[in-house]
Parts: sequence; structure tokens; C-alpha cells
Amino acid sequence: MATDLAYLLETRLPHLSKGQAKIARAVLSDYDKTAYMTAGKLAELVGVSESTVVRFAIALGFDGYPEFQAALQKFVRAHLTPNQRIEVSSARMGSADLFTAVMNGEIEKIKYTAEHIDRAAFDGAVEKAASANRIYVMGVRSSSTLASFLHYNLSMICDSVSLVQPTGSGEILEQMLDIQENDLLIAISFPRYSSRVQTAVRYAKANGASVMALTDSPQSPIAGGADFLLEAQSDMVSFVDSLIAPLATVNAFLAAVASKRPEEVRRRLDKLESIWDAYNVYDKR
Repeated sequence: MATDLAYLLETRLPHLSKGQAKIARAVLSDYDKTAYMTAGKLAELVGVSESTVVRFAIALGFDGYPEFQAALQKFVRAHLTPNQRIEVSSARMGSADLFTAVMNGEIEKIKYTAEHIDRAAFDGAVEKAASANRIYVMGVRSSSTLASFLHYNLSMICDSVSLVQPTGSGEILEQMLDIQENDLLIAISFPRYSSRVQTAVRYAKANGASVMALTDSPQSPIAGGADFLLEAQSDMVSFVDSLIAPLATVNAFLAAVASKRPEEVRRRLDKLESIWDAYNVYDKR
């Protein structure tokens, strides 16, 4: 369990009521299952009333059970192995129509992200990207697909955009050797969080560069080092993570950056179109 939450549960355990202590022990021993239980289901599992579960969350300092459950779920997404993820997602979805359940879930994540994203941070990141000397983009494992997509399209509208390849920490810093003030690192990280992206963020900040973090939570390891924190909701879909809302955020970011430099974008795209025509890049049938 996330160190802070585990510590909270363990230190508060001796001071909880008998019923609340039973809940704490159940969560500590089987967090991957309890994280996705309603207050009623958790009460039934432990053998207490639903109101006891709610008071338990409040006793730990949360506003209520939903806030406690959200903190627990963040750990689950960040730390479970692929096999554990399959078990949890199977228990959550049961015999439901998986196609419909997943599609509806993705729609809700996009809606939530659109309603809750920090627009000031988004606008600030757009302004910085439009004026930065150099832009570095980095994502590892599943987040590398987002990084590659962003890098490819951002390179069409901005000069000097580099994709930092997810190799060892030493090689990553070599790729970012010249990062400095007036540069921007776009760091992308979703559970399970990569330590290599955290290393890149620390290095960028140490060299005076700005950092835009695209992640799922203010508690993400890269959130603290971000000048611009963009939160996009992600959740487990079987053994993989949903990246639909993060991808939609990337698309919105690209459109906004392009709108800040329309003449430059038009010039670059016209030049690219000429190159594609000259070298038959696309099938014209």
C-alpha cells in the first residue's frame, strides 16, 4: 500500500473502535479487493454496519468513504502486478457486457477530465510549448505510446522537439544533456509509475527547464516537480490502463499549441506536404 496510507492505517489502528479496527485489518490484508468495494460491500465483508465504514474513513482524516476509497484505488493502480490486475478487474466487472462497460467507462473518464482539468495549467503549458527553445517529450512503457504520438505531431508544428528514449537512467540524461532554461520537458507517467521519468523531471528542474506533467493525480511522483500539472483520469481495464482521457488531453494540447502559431504551422505543413508528394510517402489512389 502507498506508504502514507499504510502508515496511517497502522498507526491509527490501536486508537480505532473495535469495528473500525476490523475494517483496517481487512483493508491491510486484502487491499486489492477492498479498494473497489462499496461501503456497503465492505461492511458486509467485515461484519459491521455501513455507517461504521463511513465513520472509519472520517476517523482516518478523509472527508468520507469515497475519498478514502480513491486513495486506496490509486495505490492499486500503481502497484498491482498484471495478474493481480486481471483478478481485480474480473471481480469488478463480473459477468457484465465487457464491451459496453469499457466503452461507457472511457466516456466517463473523458467527461471527468474535461470538467476537472486545471485550465490555467493547461493554458500555461500551451504558452510555454509555443515559445520554448526546445521541447523534450518522455513517457515509459504504456505511456511511451502517448509520448510517441505527441512527439510525432508536435514535431510538425514546433522546431526542435526531441523524444527521450526510455533507456537506462544514464542514457536518458545524456539525451537531455543540453536542457536548460527556456526549454520544456513534457513528462508523461501513469500507473505503474516509472522511476526513469521521475529522474528526467528532477534533471530538467535542476537545469532550469520548465516541466509539464501529464499524469493521473496530484499524488503522482512527477506531480511535485511540475510547473504545469495536467491531470487526466486513468483506470484499470483488465491488466492494462485506460489511456483514452490522456490521449484526448494530448489532442487538445496539440490543437491549442497549433493555434498559437498559425503561420508557422501553415509554413511547416506546406513544406512537409511537398516532401511527401516528392517522395510518394502516401498512396494517392
